[in-house]
Amino acid sequence: MTETSDSQVVTYETRGRVALVTMNRPEYSNAQNSAMTYALDRAFTTAVEDDDVAAIVLAGNGKHFSAGHDIGTPGRDVDAHYENRAVLWWDHVRKAGGDQRFAREMEVYLGMCRRWREIPKPTIAAVQGACIAGGLMLSWVCDLIVASDDAFFSDPVVRMGIPGVEYFAHPWVLGPRRAKEILFTGQRFTAEQALEWGMINRVVPRAELHDAASTLAEQIGEMPGFGLVLTKKAVNQCEDIMGLRAGMDSVFGLHHFAHSHNAEVDSDSLGGMDARSMKTSAAARETT
Repeated sequence: MTETSDSQVVTYETRGRVALVTMNRPEYSNAQNSAMTYALDRAFTTAVEDDDVAAIVLAGNGKHFSAGHDIGTPGRDVDAHYENRAVLWWDHVRKAGGDQRFAREMEVYLGMCRRWREIPKPTIAAVQGACIAGGLMLSWVCDLIVASDDAFFSDPVVRMGIPGVEYFAHPWVLGPRRAKEILFTGQRFTAEQALEWGMINRVVPRAELHDAASTLAEQIGEMPGFGLVLTKKAVNQCEDIMGLRAGMDSVFGLHHFAHSHNAEVDSDSLGGMDARSMKTSAAARETT
């Protein structure tokens, strides 16, 4: 059974007892605008409410899993209205300054990622190509990550003067010293490095990625569903006791302090950076 949703920005398909949720903006490396965020949420909700679905695979169509938040495509929709589902807060549309940024990012980025982390079914990210900044957030909220051998990862937003993306799980998924290294340098790290550091579960050839993720999902789906959700909650609760949720709250404040600082001393809240300049800066750093 195959369905599409939200003008094709996300597709939804079931294969046996596995739901395949696929980001579908390949021409923009699956950059995440609000339309995609809410389409993902609706797809995940569909999977949760379907008793025949035992596990969920999150994938990205095309060359890359996700290049992160949309900071410059023709489909960027920062001023579009969507009904809040992740947090109880007023709409960001028609608000100004920090009010606008804080309300939007708390809902669309941090709130949604926290909501998806609590999906009561096992989730697996199938990652190929680029998984950058906001792409890390989408993979990190999944319970397991299977990456292709050509996958690479980075969180380069310190170049904007911002201390990491909104869902700040870096010290927990990478450890403090690796987290500092990838943030301080902004450099890419490979799938093999991510595996060595414990950030991902498996590395497979690119041609085998989707089959490997689906097979793993099918194996997990053979376990008792209620046992799986309790086990997921057990691990998540232990992460929270180790400070993950409280740490994110504190860093989210620093994140927005950085936005406000940029807006005061530079041309905009992103420190004058856009998708092109971020890519150029990253390429220059990788060659030095």
